[in-house]
Amino acid sequence: MLRQRVLSALFLIPILFVSIWFGDPWFSVVVAVAALLGVVEFYGMFTQKRWQPLTFFGMLWTLFFVFNAHYVHSYGSETTQLLVTSALVGSAVILSLLCSLLLRSSGDKVLFSWAWSLAGVLYMGWLLGYWILLMNSGEWVGRDWVLLALFSTFAFDTTAYFVGRAFGKHRMVPTISPGKTWEGAIAGLAAAIAAVIILALILHTPLDIGYGKLVFIGFAIGVFAQIGDLAESKLKRSSGLRESGNLIPGHGGILDRLDSIVFTGVVVYYCLGWFIG
Repeated sequence: MLRQRVLSALFLIPILFVSIWFGDPWFSVVVAVAALLGVVEFYGMFTQKRWQPLTFFGMLWTLFFVFNAHYVHSYGSETTQLLVTSALVGSAVILSLLCSLLLRSSGDKVLFSWAWSLAGVLYMGWLLGYWILLMNSGEWVGRDWVLLALFSTFAFDTTAYFVGRAFGKHRMVPTISPGKTWEGAIAGLAAAIAAVIILALILHTPLDIGYGKLVFIGFAIGVFAQIGDLAESKLKRSSGLRESGNLIPGHGGILDRLDSIVFTGVVVYYCLGWFIG
């Protein structure tokens, strides 16, 4: 199991690093592929419950959100950006409901189809799109901040996993995720803060906001990485699954890898918007 986890990481991390280093369009392509695989896996979890989410619709609108994040800075004004994004959200809500009403027979299936179809689009398309916004912003050096945010999240995950396995005694939420412990979570939080500081020293440009704000960002990454992990665990439990899939050997499904970064990209983006303007 551990050997498979390490081999998968050794294969995937270089691809991710190269896409970040060379920037767009390569980074946007990687995000789009991850979002598509994630939303298909997300819908697969709930198809087993016969809730029948609209897979094709979800894949299409997920791509729309990723494309919007890629092109948003070329729209010319913040008003246009807001209008296009609002139109995407509104169309996702309305069209997914109409499709569910037309394509699903019973009342329960209509409700669940609509709810989970929309949830998948927002969860994978909209939230992962923030990583592209973080990369392409003209207010800061996007490549450095994506590297810092992503690998600090990985530091949280890895530390929480190994410390929890070795020293964990006090379970956080056993009904949602029996393997998560307070010892692992606290160690992961400390690792996220430390990783932010170390990466800032290596990359230099993040130091511009000061150490106090870097510590705040590290703390936020640790907290929201844990929330993302627990949220995905709750989704798995609600669908009766132990893993979201088996796409990545040693890790499970792609959602099991994306869960902690879904929220951290959003958090770092808005922290920088607050700190830098």
